[in-house]
Amino acid sequence: MKVHYTNRGEGDHALVFVHGWNCDLTVWKNQVDAFPQTRVMAIDLPGHGESDKPQIKYTMDLHARAVDAVLREAHVERAVLVGHSNGTPVIRQFYRMFPEKTAGLVIVDGALRPFAPAEQMQKYIEPMRGPRYSEYFANMADAMTKPMTHEAARVEIKTALARAPQHVAVSEMESLLSDELWRPDKINVATLIVQAKQPAWTEDYEKFVRELIPNVDYRVWPGVSHFLMIDRPDEFNSAVAGFIATNKLL
Repeated sequence: MKVHYTNRGEGDHALVFVHGWNCDLTVWKNQVDAFPQTRVMAIDLPGHGESDKPQIKYTMDLHARAVDAVLREAHVERAVLVGHSNGTPVIRQFYRMFPEKTAGLVIVDGALRPFAPAEQMQKYIEPMRGPRYSEYFANMADAMTKPMTHEAARVEIKTALARAPQHVAVSEMESLLSDELWRPDKINVATLIVQAKQPAWTEDYEKFVRELIPNVDYRVWPGVSHFLMIDRPDEFNSAVAGFIATNKLL
């Protein structure tokens, strides 16, 4: 299937942006031109944006292999991968499958362990499968974007979220039920984590992350939405640039 991506710059090392659930690469519009000294790529995962959307299972393995296919076509040997939200298990799975190609990770308001037991997640997913998906999804999109202070950006994100087909949205959520996806194997590359202040990111979660990742820069920002890279683009871009420079990743 076709996997769409954008590319700026040259070189065999790159900064690669991976969007989250039901989004596309346009969520990174404030990032792709912000690193002029670096090769920067952004990917539409399978089922999203301008990539193909066949009736298949949309797993994190599939997405990780799609990222690898893009890097191979672009002749990129190593990358710092930035994953937003559901892009987090995507880039983590990429690291598991292709550790030699992973220079570092940047996690943006995404989880490294399940939010809830599988039974509870099943109840969360079930309404997505029915004929009232559009109504249910509209309520979810409202909740996800409500904290955004810029109304134009909020409308833009809600529009982008609505573009993903139902079969993709449901399948990708179902793939998160796999226990294998959440096994607590160490992440042994430099990792920057930037989270929006919310109830899920507890002291216990931070402790879990620090045990999981020996070299982690863990930050929680108050006053931002789930799409914090859109809320505070300059601050976010500066954090990523500083992380890359400090760890000499690219």
